[in-house]
Amino acid sequence: MGKYIVRRLLLAVPVLVGLSMVLFAFVHLLPGDPATAILGQHATPERVAAMREYLHLDQPLWQQYLIYVNNLLHGDFGQSVVNSQPVIKEFLTRFPATVELAVAAMIFAAGIGIPLGRYAAKHAQGWPDGIVTVVSLLGISIPVFVLGLTLQYIFAVQLGWLPAAGRIDPRAHVELRTNLMLIDSLLMGKPELFLDGISHLILPAIALGSIPLAIITRITRASVLDVANEDHVRTARAKGLQEKRVDTRHVMRNAWLPVVTVLGLQVGGLLAGAVITETVFGWGGVGRYVVDAIDNRDYVVVQNVILIFAIIFLVVNLIVDVGYAFLNPRIRYS
Repeated sequence: MGKYIVRRLLLAVPVLVGLSMVLFAFVHLLPGDPATAILGQHATPERVAAMREYLHLDQPLWQQYLIYVNNLLHGDFGQSVVNSQPVIKEFLTRFPATVELAVAAMIFAAGIGIPLGRYAAKHAQGWPDGIVTVVSLLGISIPVFVLGLTLQYIFAVQLGWLPAAGRIDPRAHVELRTNLMLIDSLLMGKPELFLDGISHLILPAIALGSIPLAIITRITRASVLDVANEDHVRTARAKGLQEKRVDTRHVMRNAWLPVVTVLGLQVGGLLAGAVITETVFGWGGVGRYVVDAIDNRDYVVVQNVILIFAIIFLVVNLIVDVGYAFLNPRIRYS
C-alpha cells in the first residue's frame, strides 16, 4: 500500500507540471493588458511600465514561467495585484465557506441519489424507474445558474420561505473562528444562528448538488442492476437467504465501488460548480473570489487558485483509490 501511494504521488508531479503550463499559457492568452486593467485606462505610461515590471510581464514568457514555478516550489503562491494580500491567505480564509457548501451539496446528492438509484434498480423497467430516469436527466440538463435563479424566485421571492443570498442574516454577529458558519454559531452557543445558517445553506446546496444527484442516481442504479444479475447473488437467493440480507451483503457491498468512484470525481465538479453557485447566491467562498479575480484581471489569483483546486482533486482521488481496499478486500495494490 505504501509503495502504491508513493507511486501515485510521483505520477501526480507531471500532471501538476502540465497543468501549471496550461494555466500559465491560457491566462496569458486572455485579451487585455493586466497592468492597464489594474491601473485603469487613464494611467500614465510610466505607471503601466512599473506595474508590468512588478508583474514580470516585461520579461519573456519562459522566464515568467520559471519565476512562477520557482515561487510555487518555495510555497509562495503570489500576492493579489488588487489588494496585495497573499493568495494562500485569502484562499484559506474563504475555503471553509466553499467546503461548507460543497459538503452540504454532497450530503444532499448522496443522501437522495443512492437510495433513489437503489429504488429504481429494484423496479427496473417499471414506472418508478421511468420517473427516476426522467428526473435524473432533468437534473443533468438544467444549468446550475438557471436552477439557482429559479429556486430563488420560487422559495425566496414568491413564497418567502428561505433567504435568497448570503451565508447568514447580515444583522447577526458571528465570531468567526473556523470560518465555518454552522460550527462557529454552535461554538458561540447560539442555536438560532445555526438554524439561520442552515436556512441560508439549503438553496445553494440544492442548486450545486443537482447535477451530482442525477449522476449518482444513474450510476447507483446501473451498478446495482449489474451486481444483481451476477451468479453469486442468484445463488444466495436460491439458498433461501432473506432479501434484505442479499441486498446488503451481496448486492450493495459489491456495488459500492463505482458509486464511491463517482463520489470522489464529483468533488472536482462541486468545486467547479461552486464558482457559479457562489456568484448566484452571494456566497463568500473561493468561487466568488475567483470570479472577482477574473473581473479584475488578477492573473496571479486565477492561476494559483485553480492549481490549488487541482491538488485537492488529486488528493481526493488518491483517498478514493486507497479506500477501495477497505470496501473490497479482494483488491490489492502492488
